[in-house]
Amino acid sequence: MTDFSSITGKVVVITGGARGIGLATGKALQALGAKIAIGDIDEVSVKESGAAQGFEVYGRLDVTDQQSFEAFLDEVEKQLGPIDVLINNAGIMPTGRVVDESDQITRRILDINVYGVILGSKLALARMLPRGRGHVINIASLAGETHIPGLATYNASKHAVLGFTDTAREEYRGTGLQFSSVLPTLTKTELGSGVTAPKLLRPAEPEEIADAIAKLIVEPKAKARVTAVAGIIAQVVGLLPQSVGDAIGRALGAQNAFLDDVDSDARKAYEARVRGTGN
Repeated sequence: MTDFSSITGKVVVITGGARGIGLATGKALQALGAKIAIGDIDEVSVKESGAAQGFEVYGRLDVTDQQSFEAFLDEVEKQLGPIDVLINNAGIMPTGRVVDESDQITRRILDINVYGVILGSKLALARMLPRGRGHVINIASLAGETHIPGLATYNASKHAVLGFTDTAREEYRGTGLQFSSVLPTLTKTELGSGVTAPKLLRPAEPEEIADAIAKLIVEPKAKARVTAVAGIIAQVVGLLPQSVGDAIGRALGAQNAFLDDVDSDARKAYEARVRGTGN
């Protein structure tokens, strides 16, 4: 059984923390004794969530803006002390065929899902390296190990997160810093709203992702895949010949889960918020 006592007193920053995986993670780590700071570009929601949960720090954070990110981390350290864990969770997942994806949406996906993760990691590194301790946890996706029609740009962004995180882990080996990626399957959050899960692969609950993150903090490793079944399938399919792997993906329904089975009204509402406010 995992001993979570070492989480007590840790200062944890979570981006995209107003809802979904970010909020569930904040709740879980707070229950384990961590000091929680959540940031989100949706200022109203982050203040509502932060106040309702009694988090120590909460406020607006635009992960694509260096000044905003730096100021948020400064405020956290001013109030709570040195940051022990940064969880780069902010992300968006618009769906549809790539030819129909507007350039605005393409750039927004890459700005939030890739640049925001790299920026946050760099800013955390600058603070953690002199102390010789710290943990950067980047929320990727099993889409970063597979190819799913309807998610071309999103897939690309999550492949990038995995590559970046793995490289940073090696680059700073021996410094006392830890780097981890979390790879969820489709999760029951607003980000996955309107999408039918592929056959045989149930969607994950945000709390399952939160539990995986808590375990990573006390027992650091390179990757945590959630759910276990979806993670195994993604790894196995990647080792198979192309024709076989693609056939398995089609059999599971992954070839149309993000195209034909999307609830257009739910996705339109989500993408309208993405265009208007971001992460």
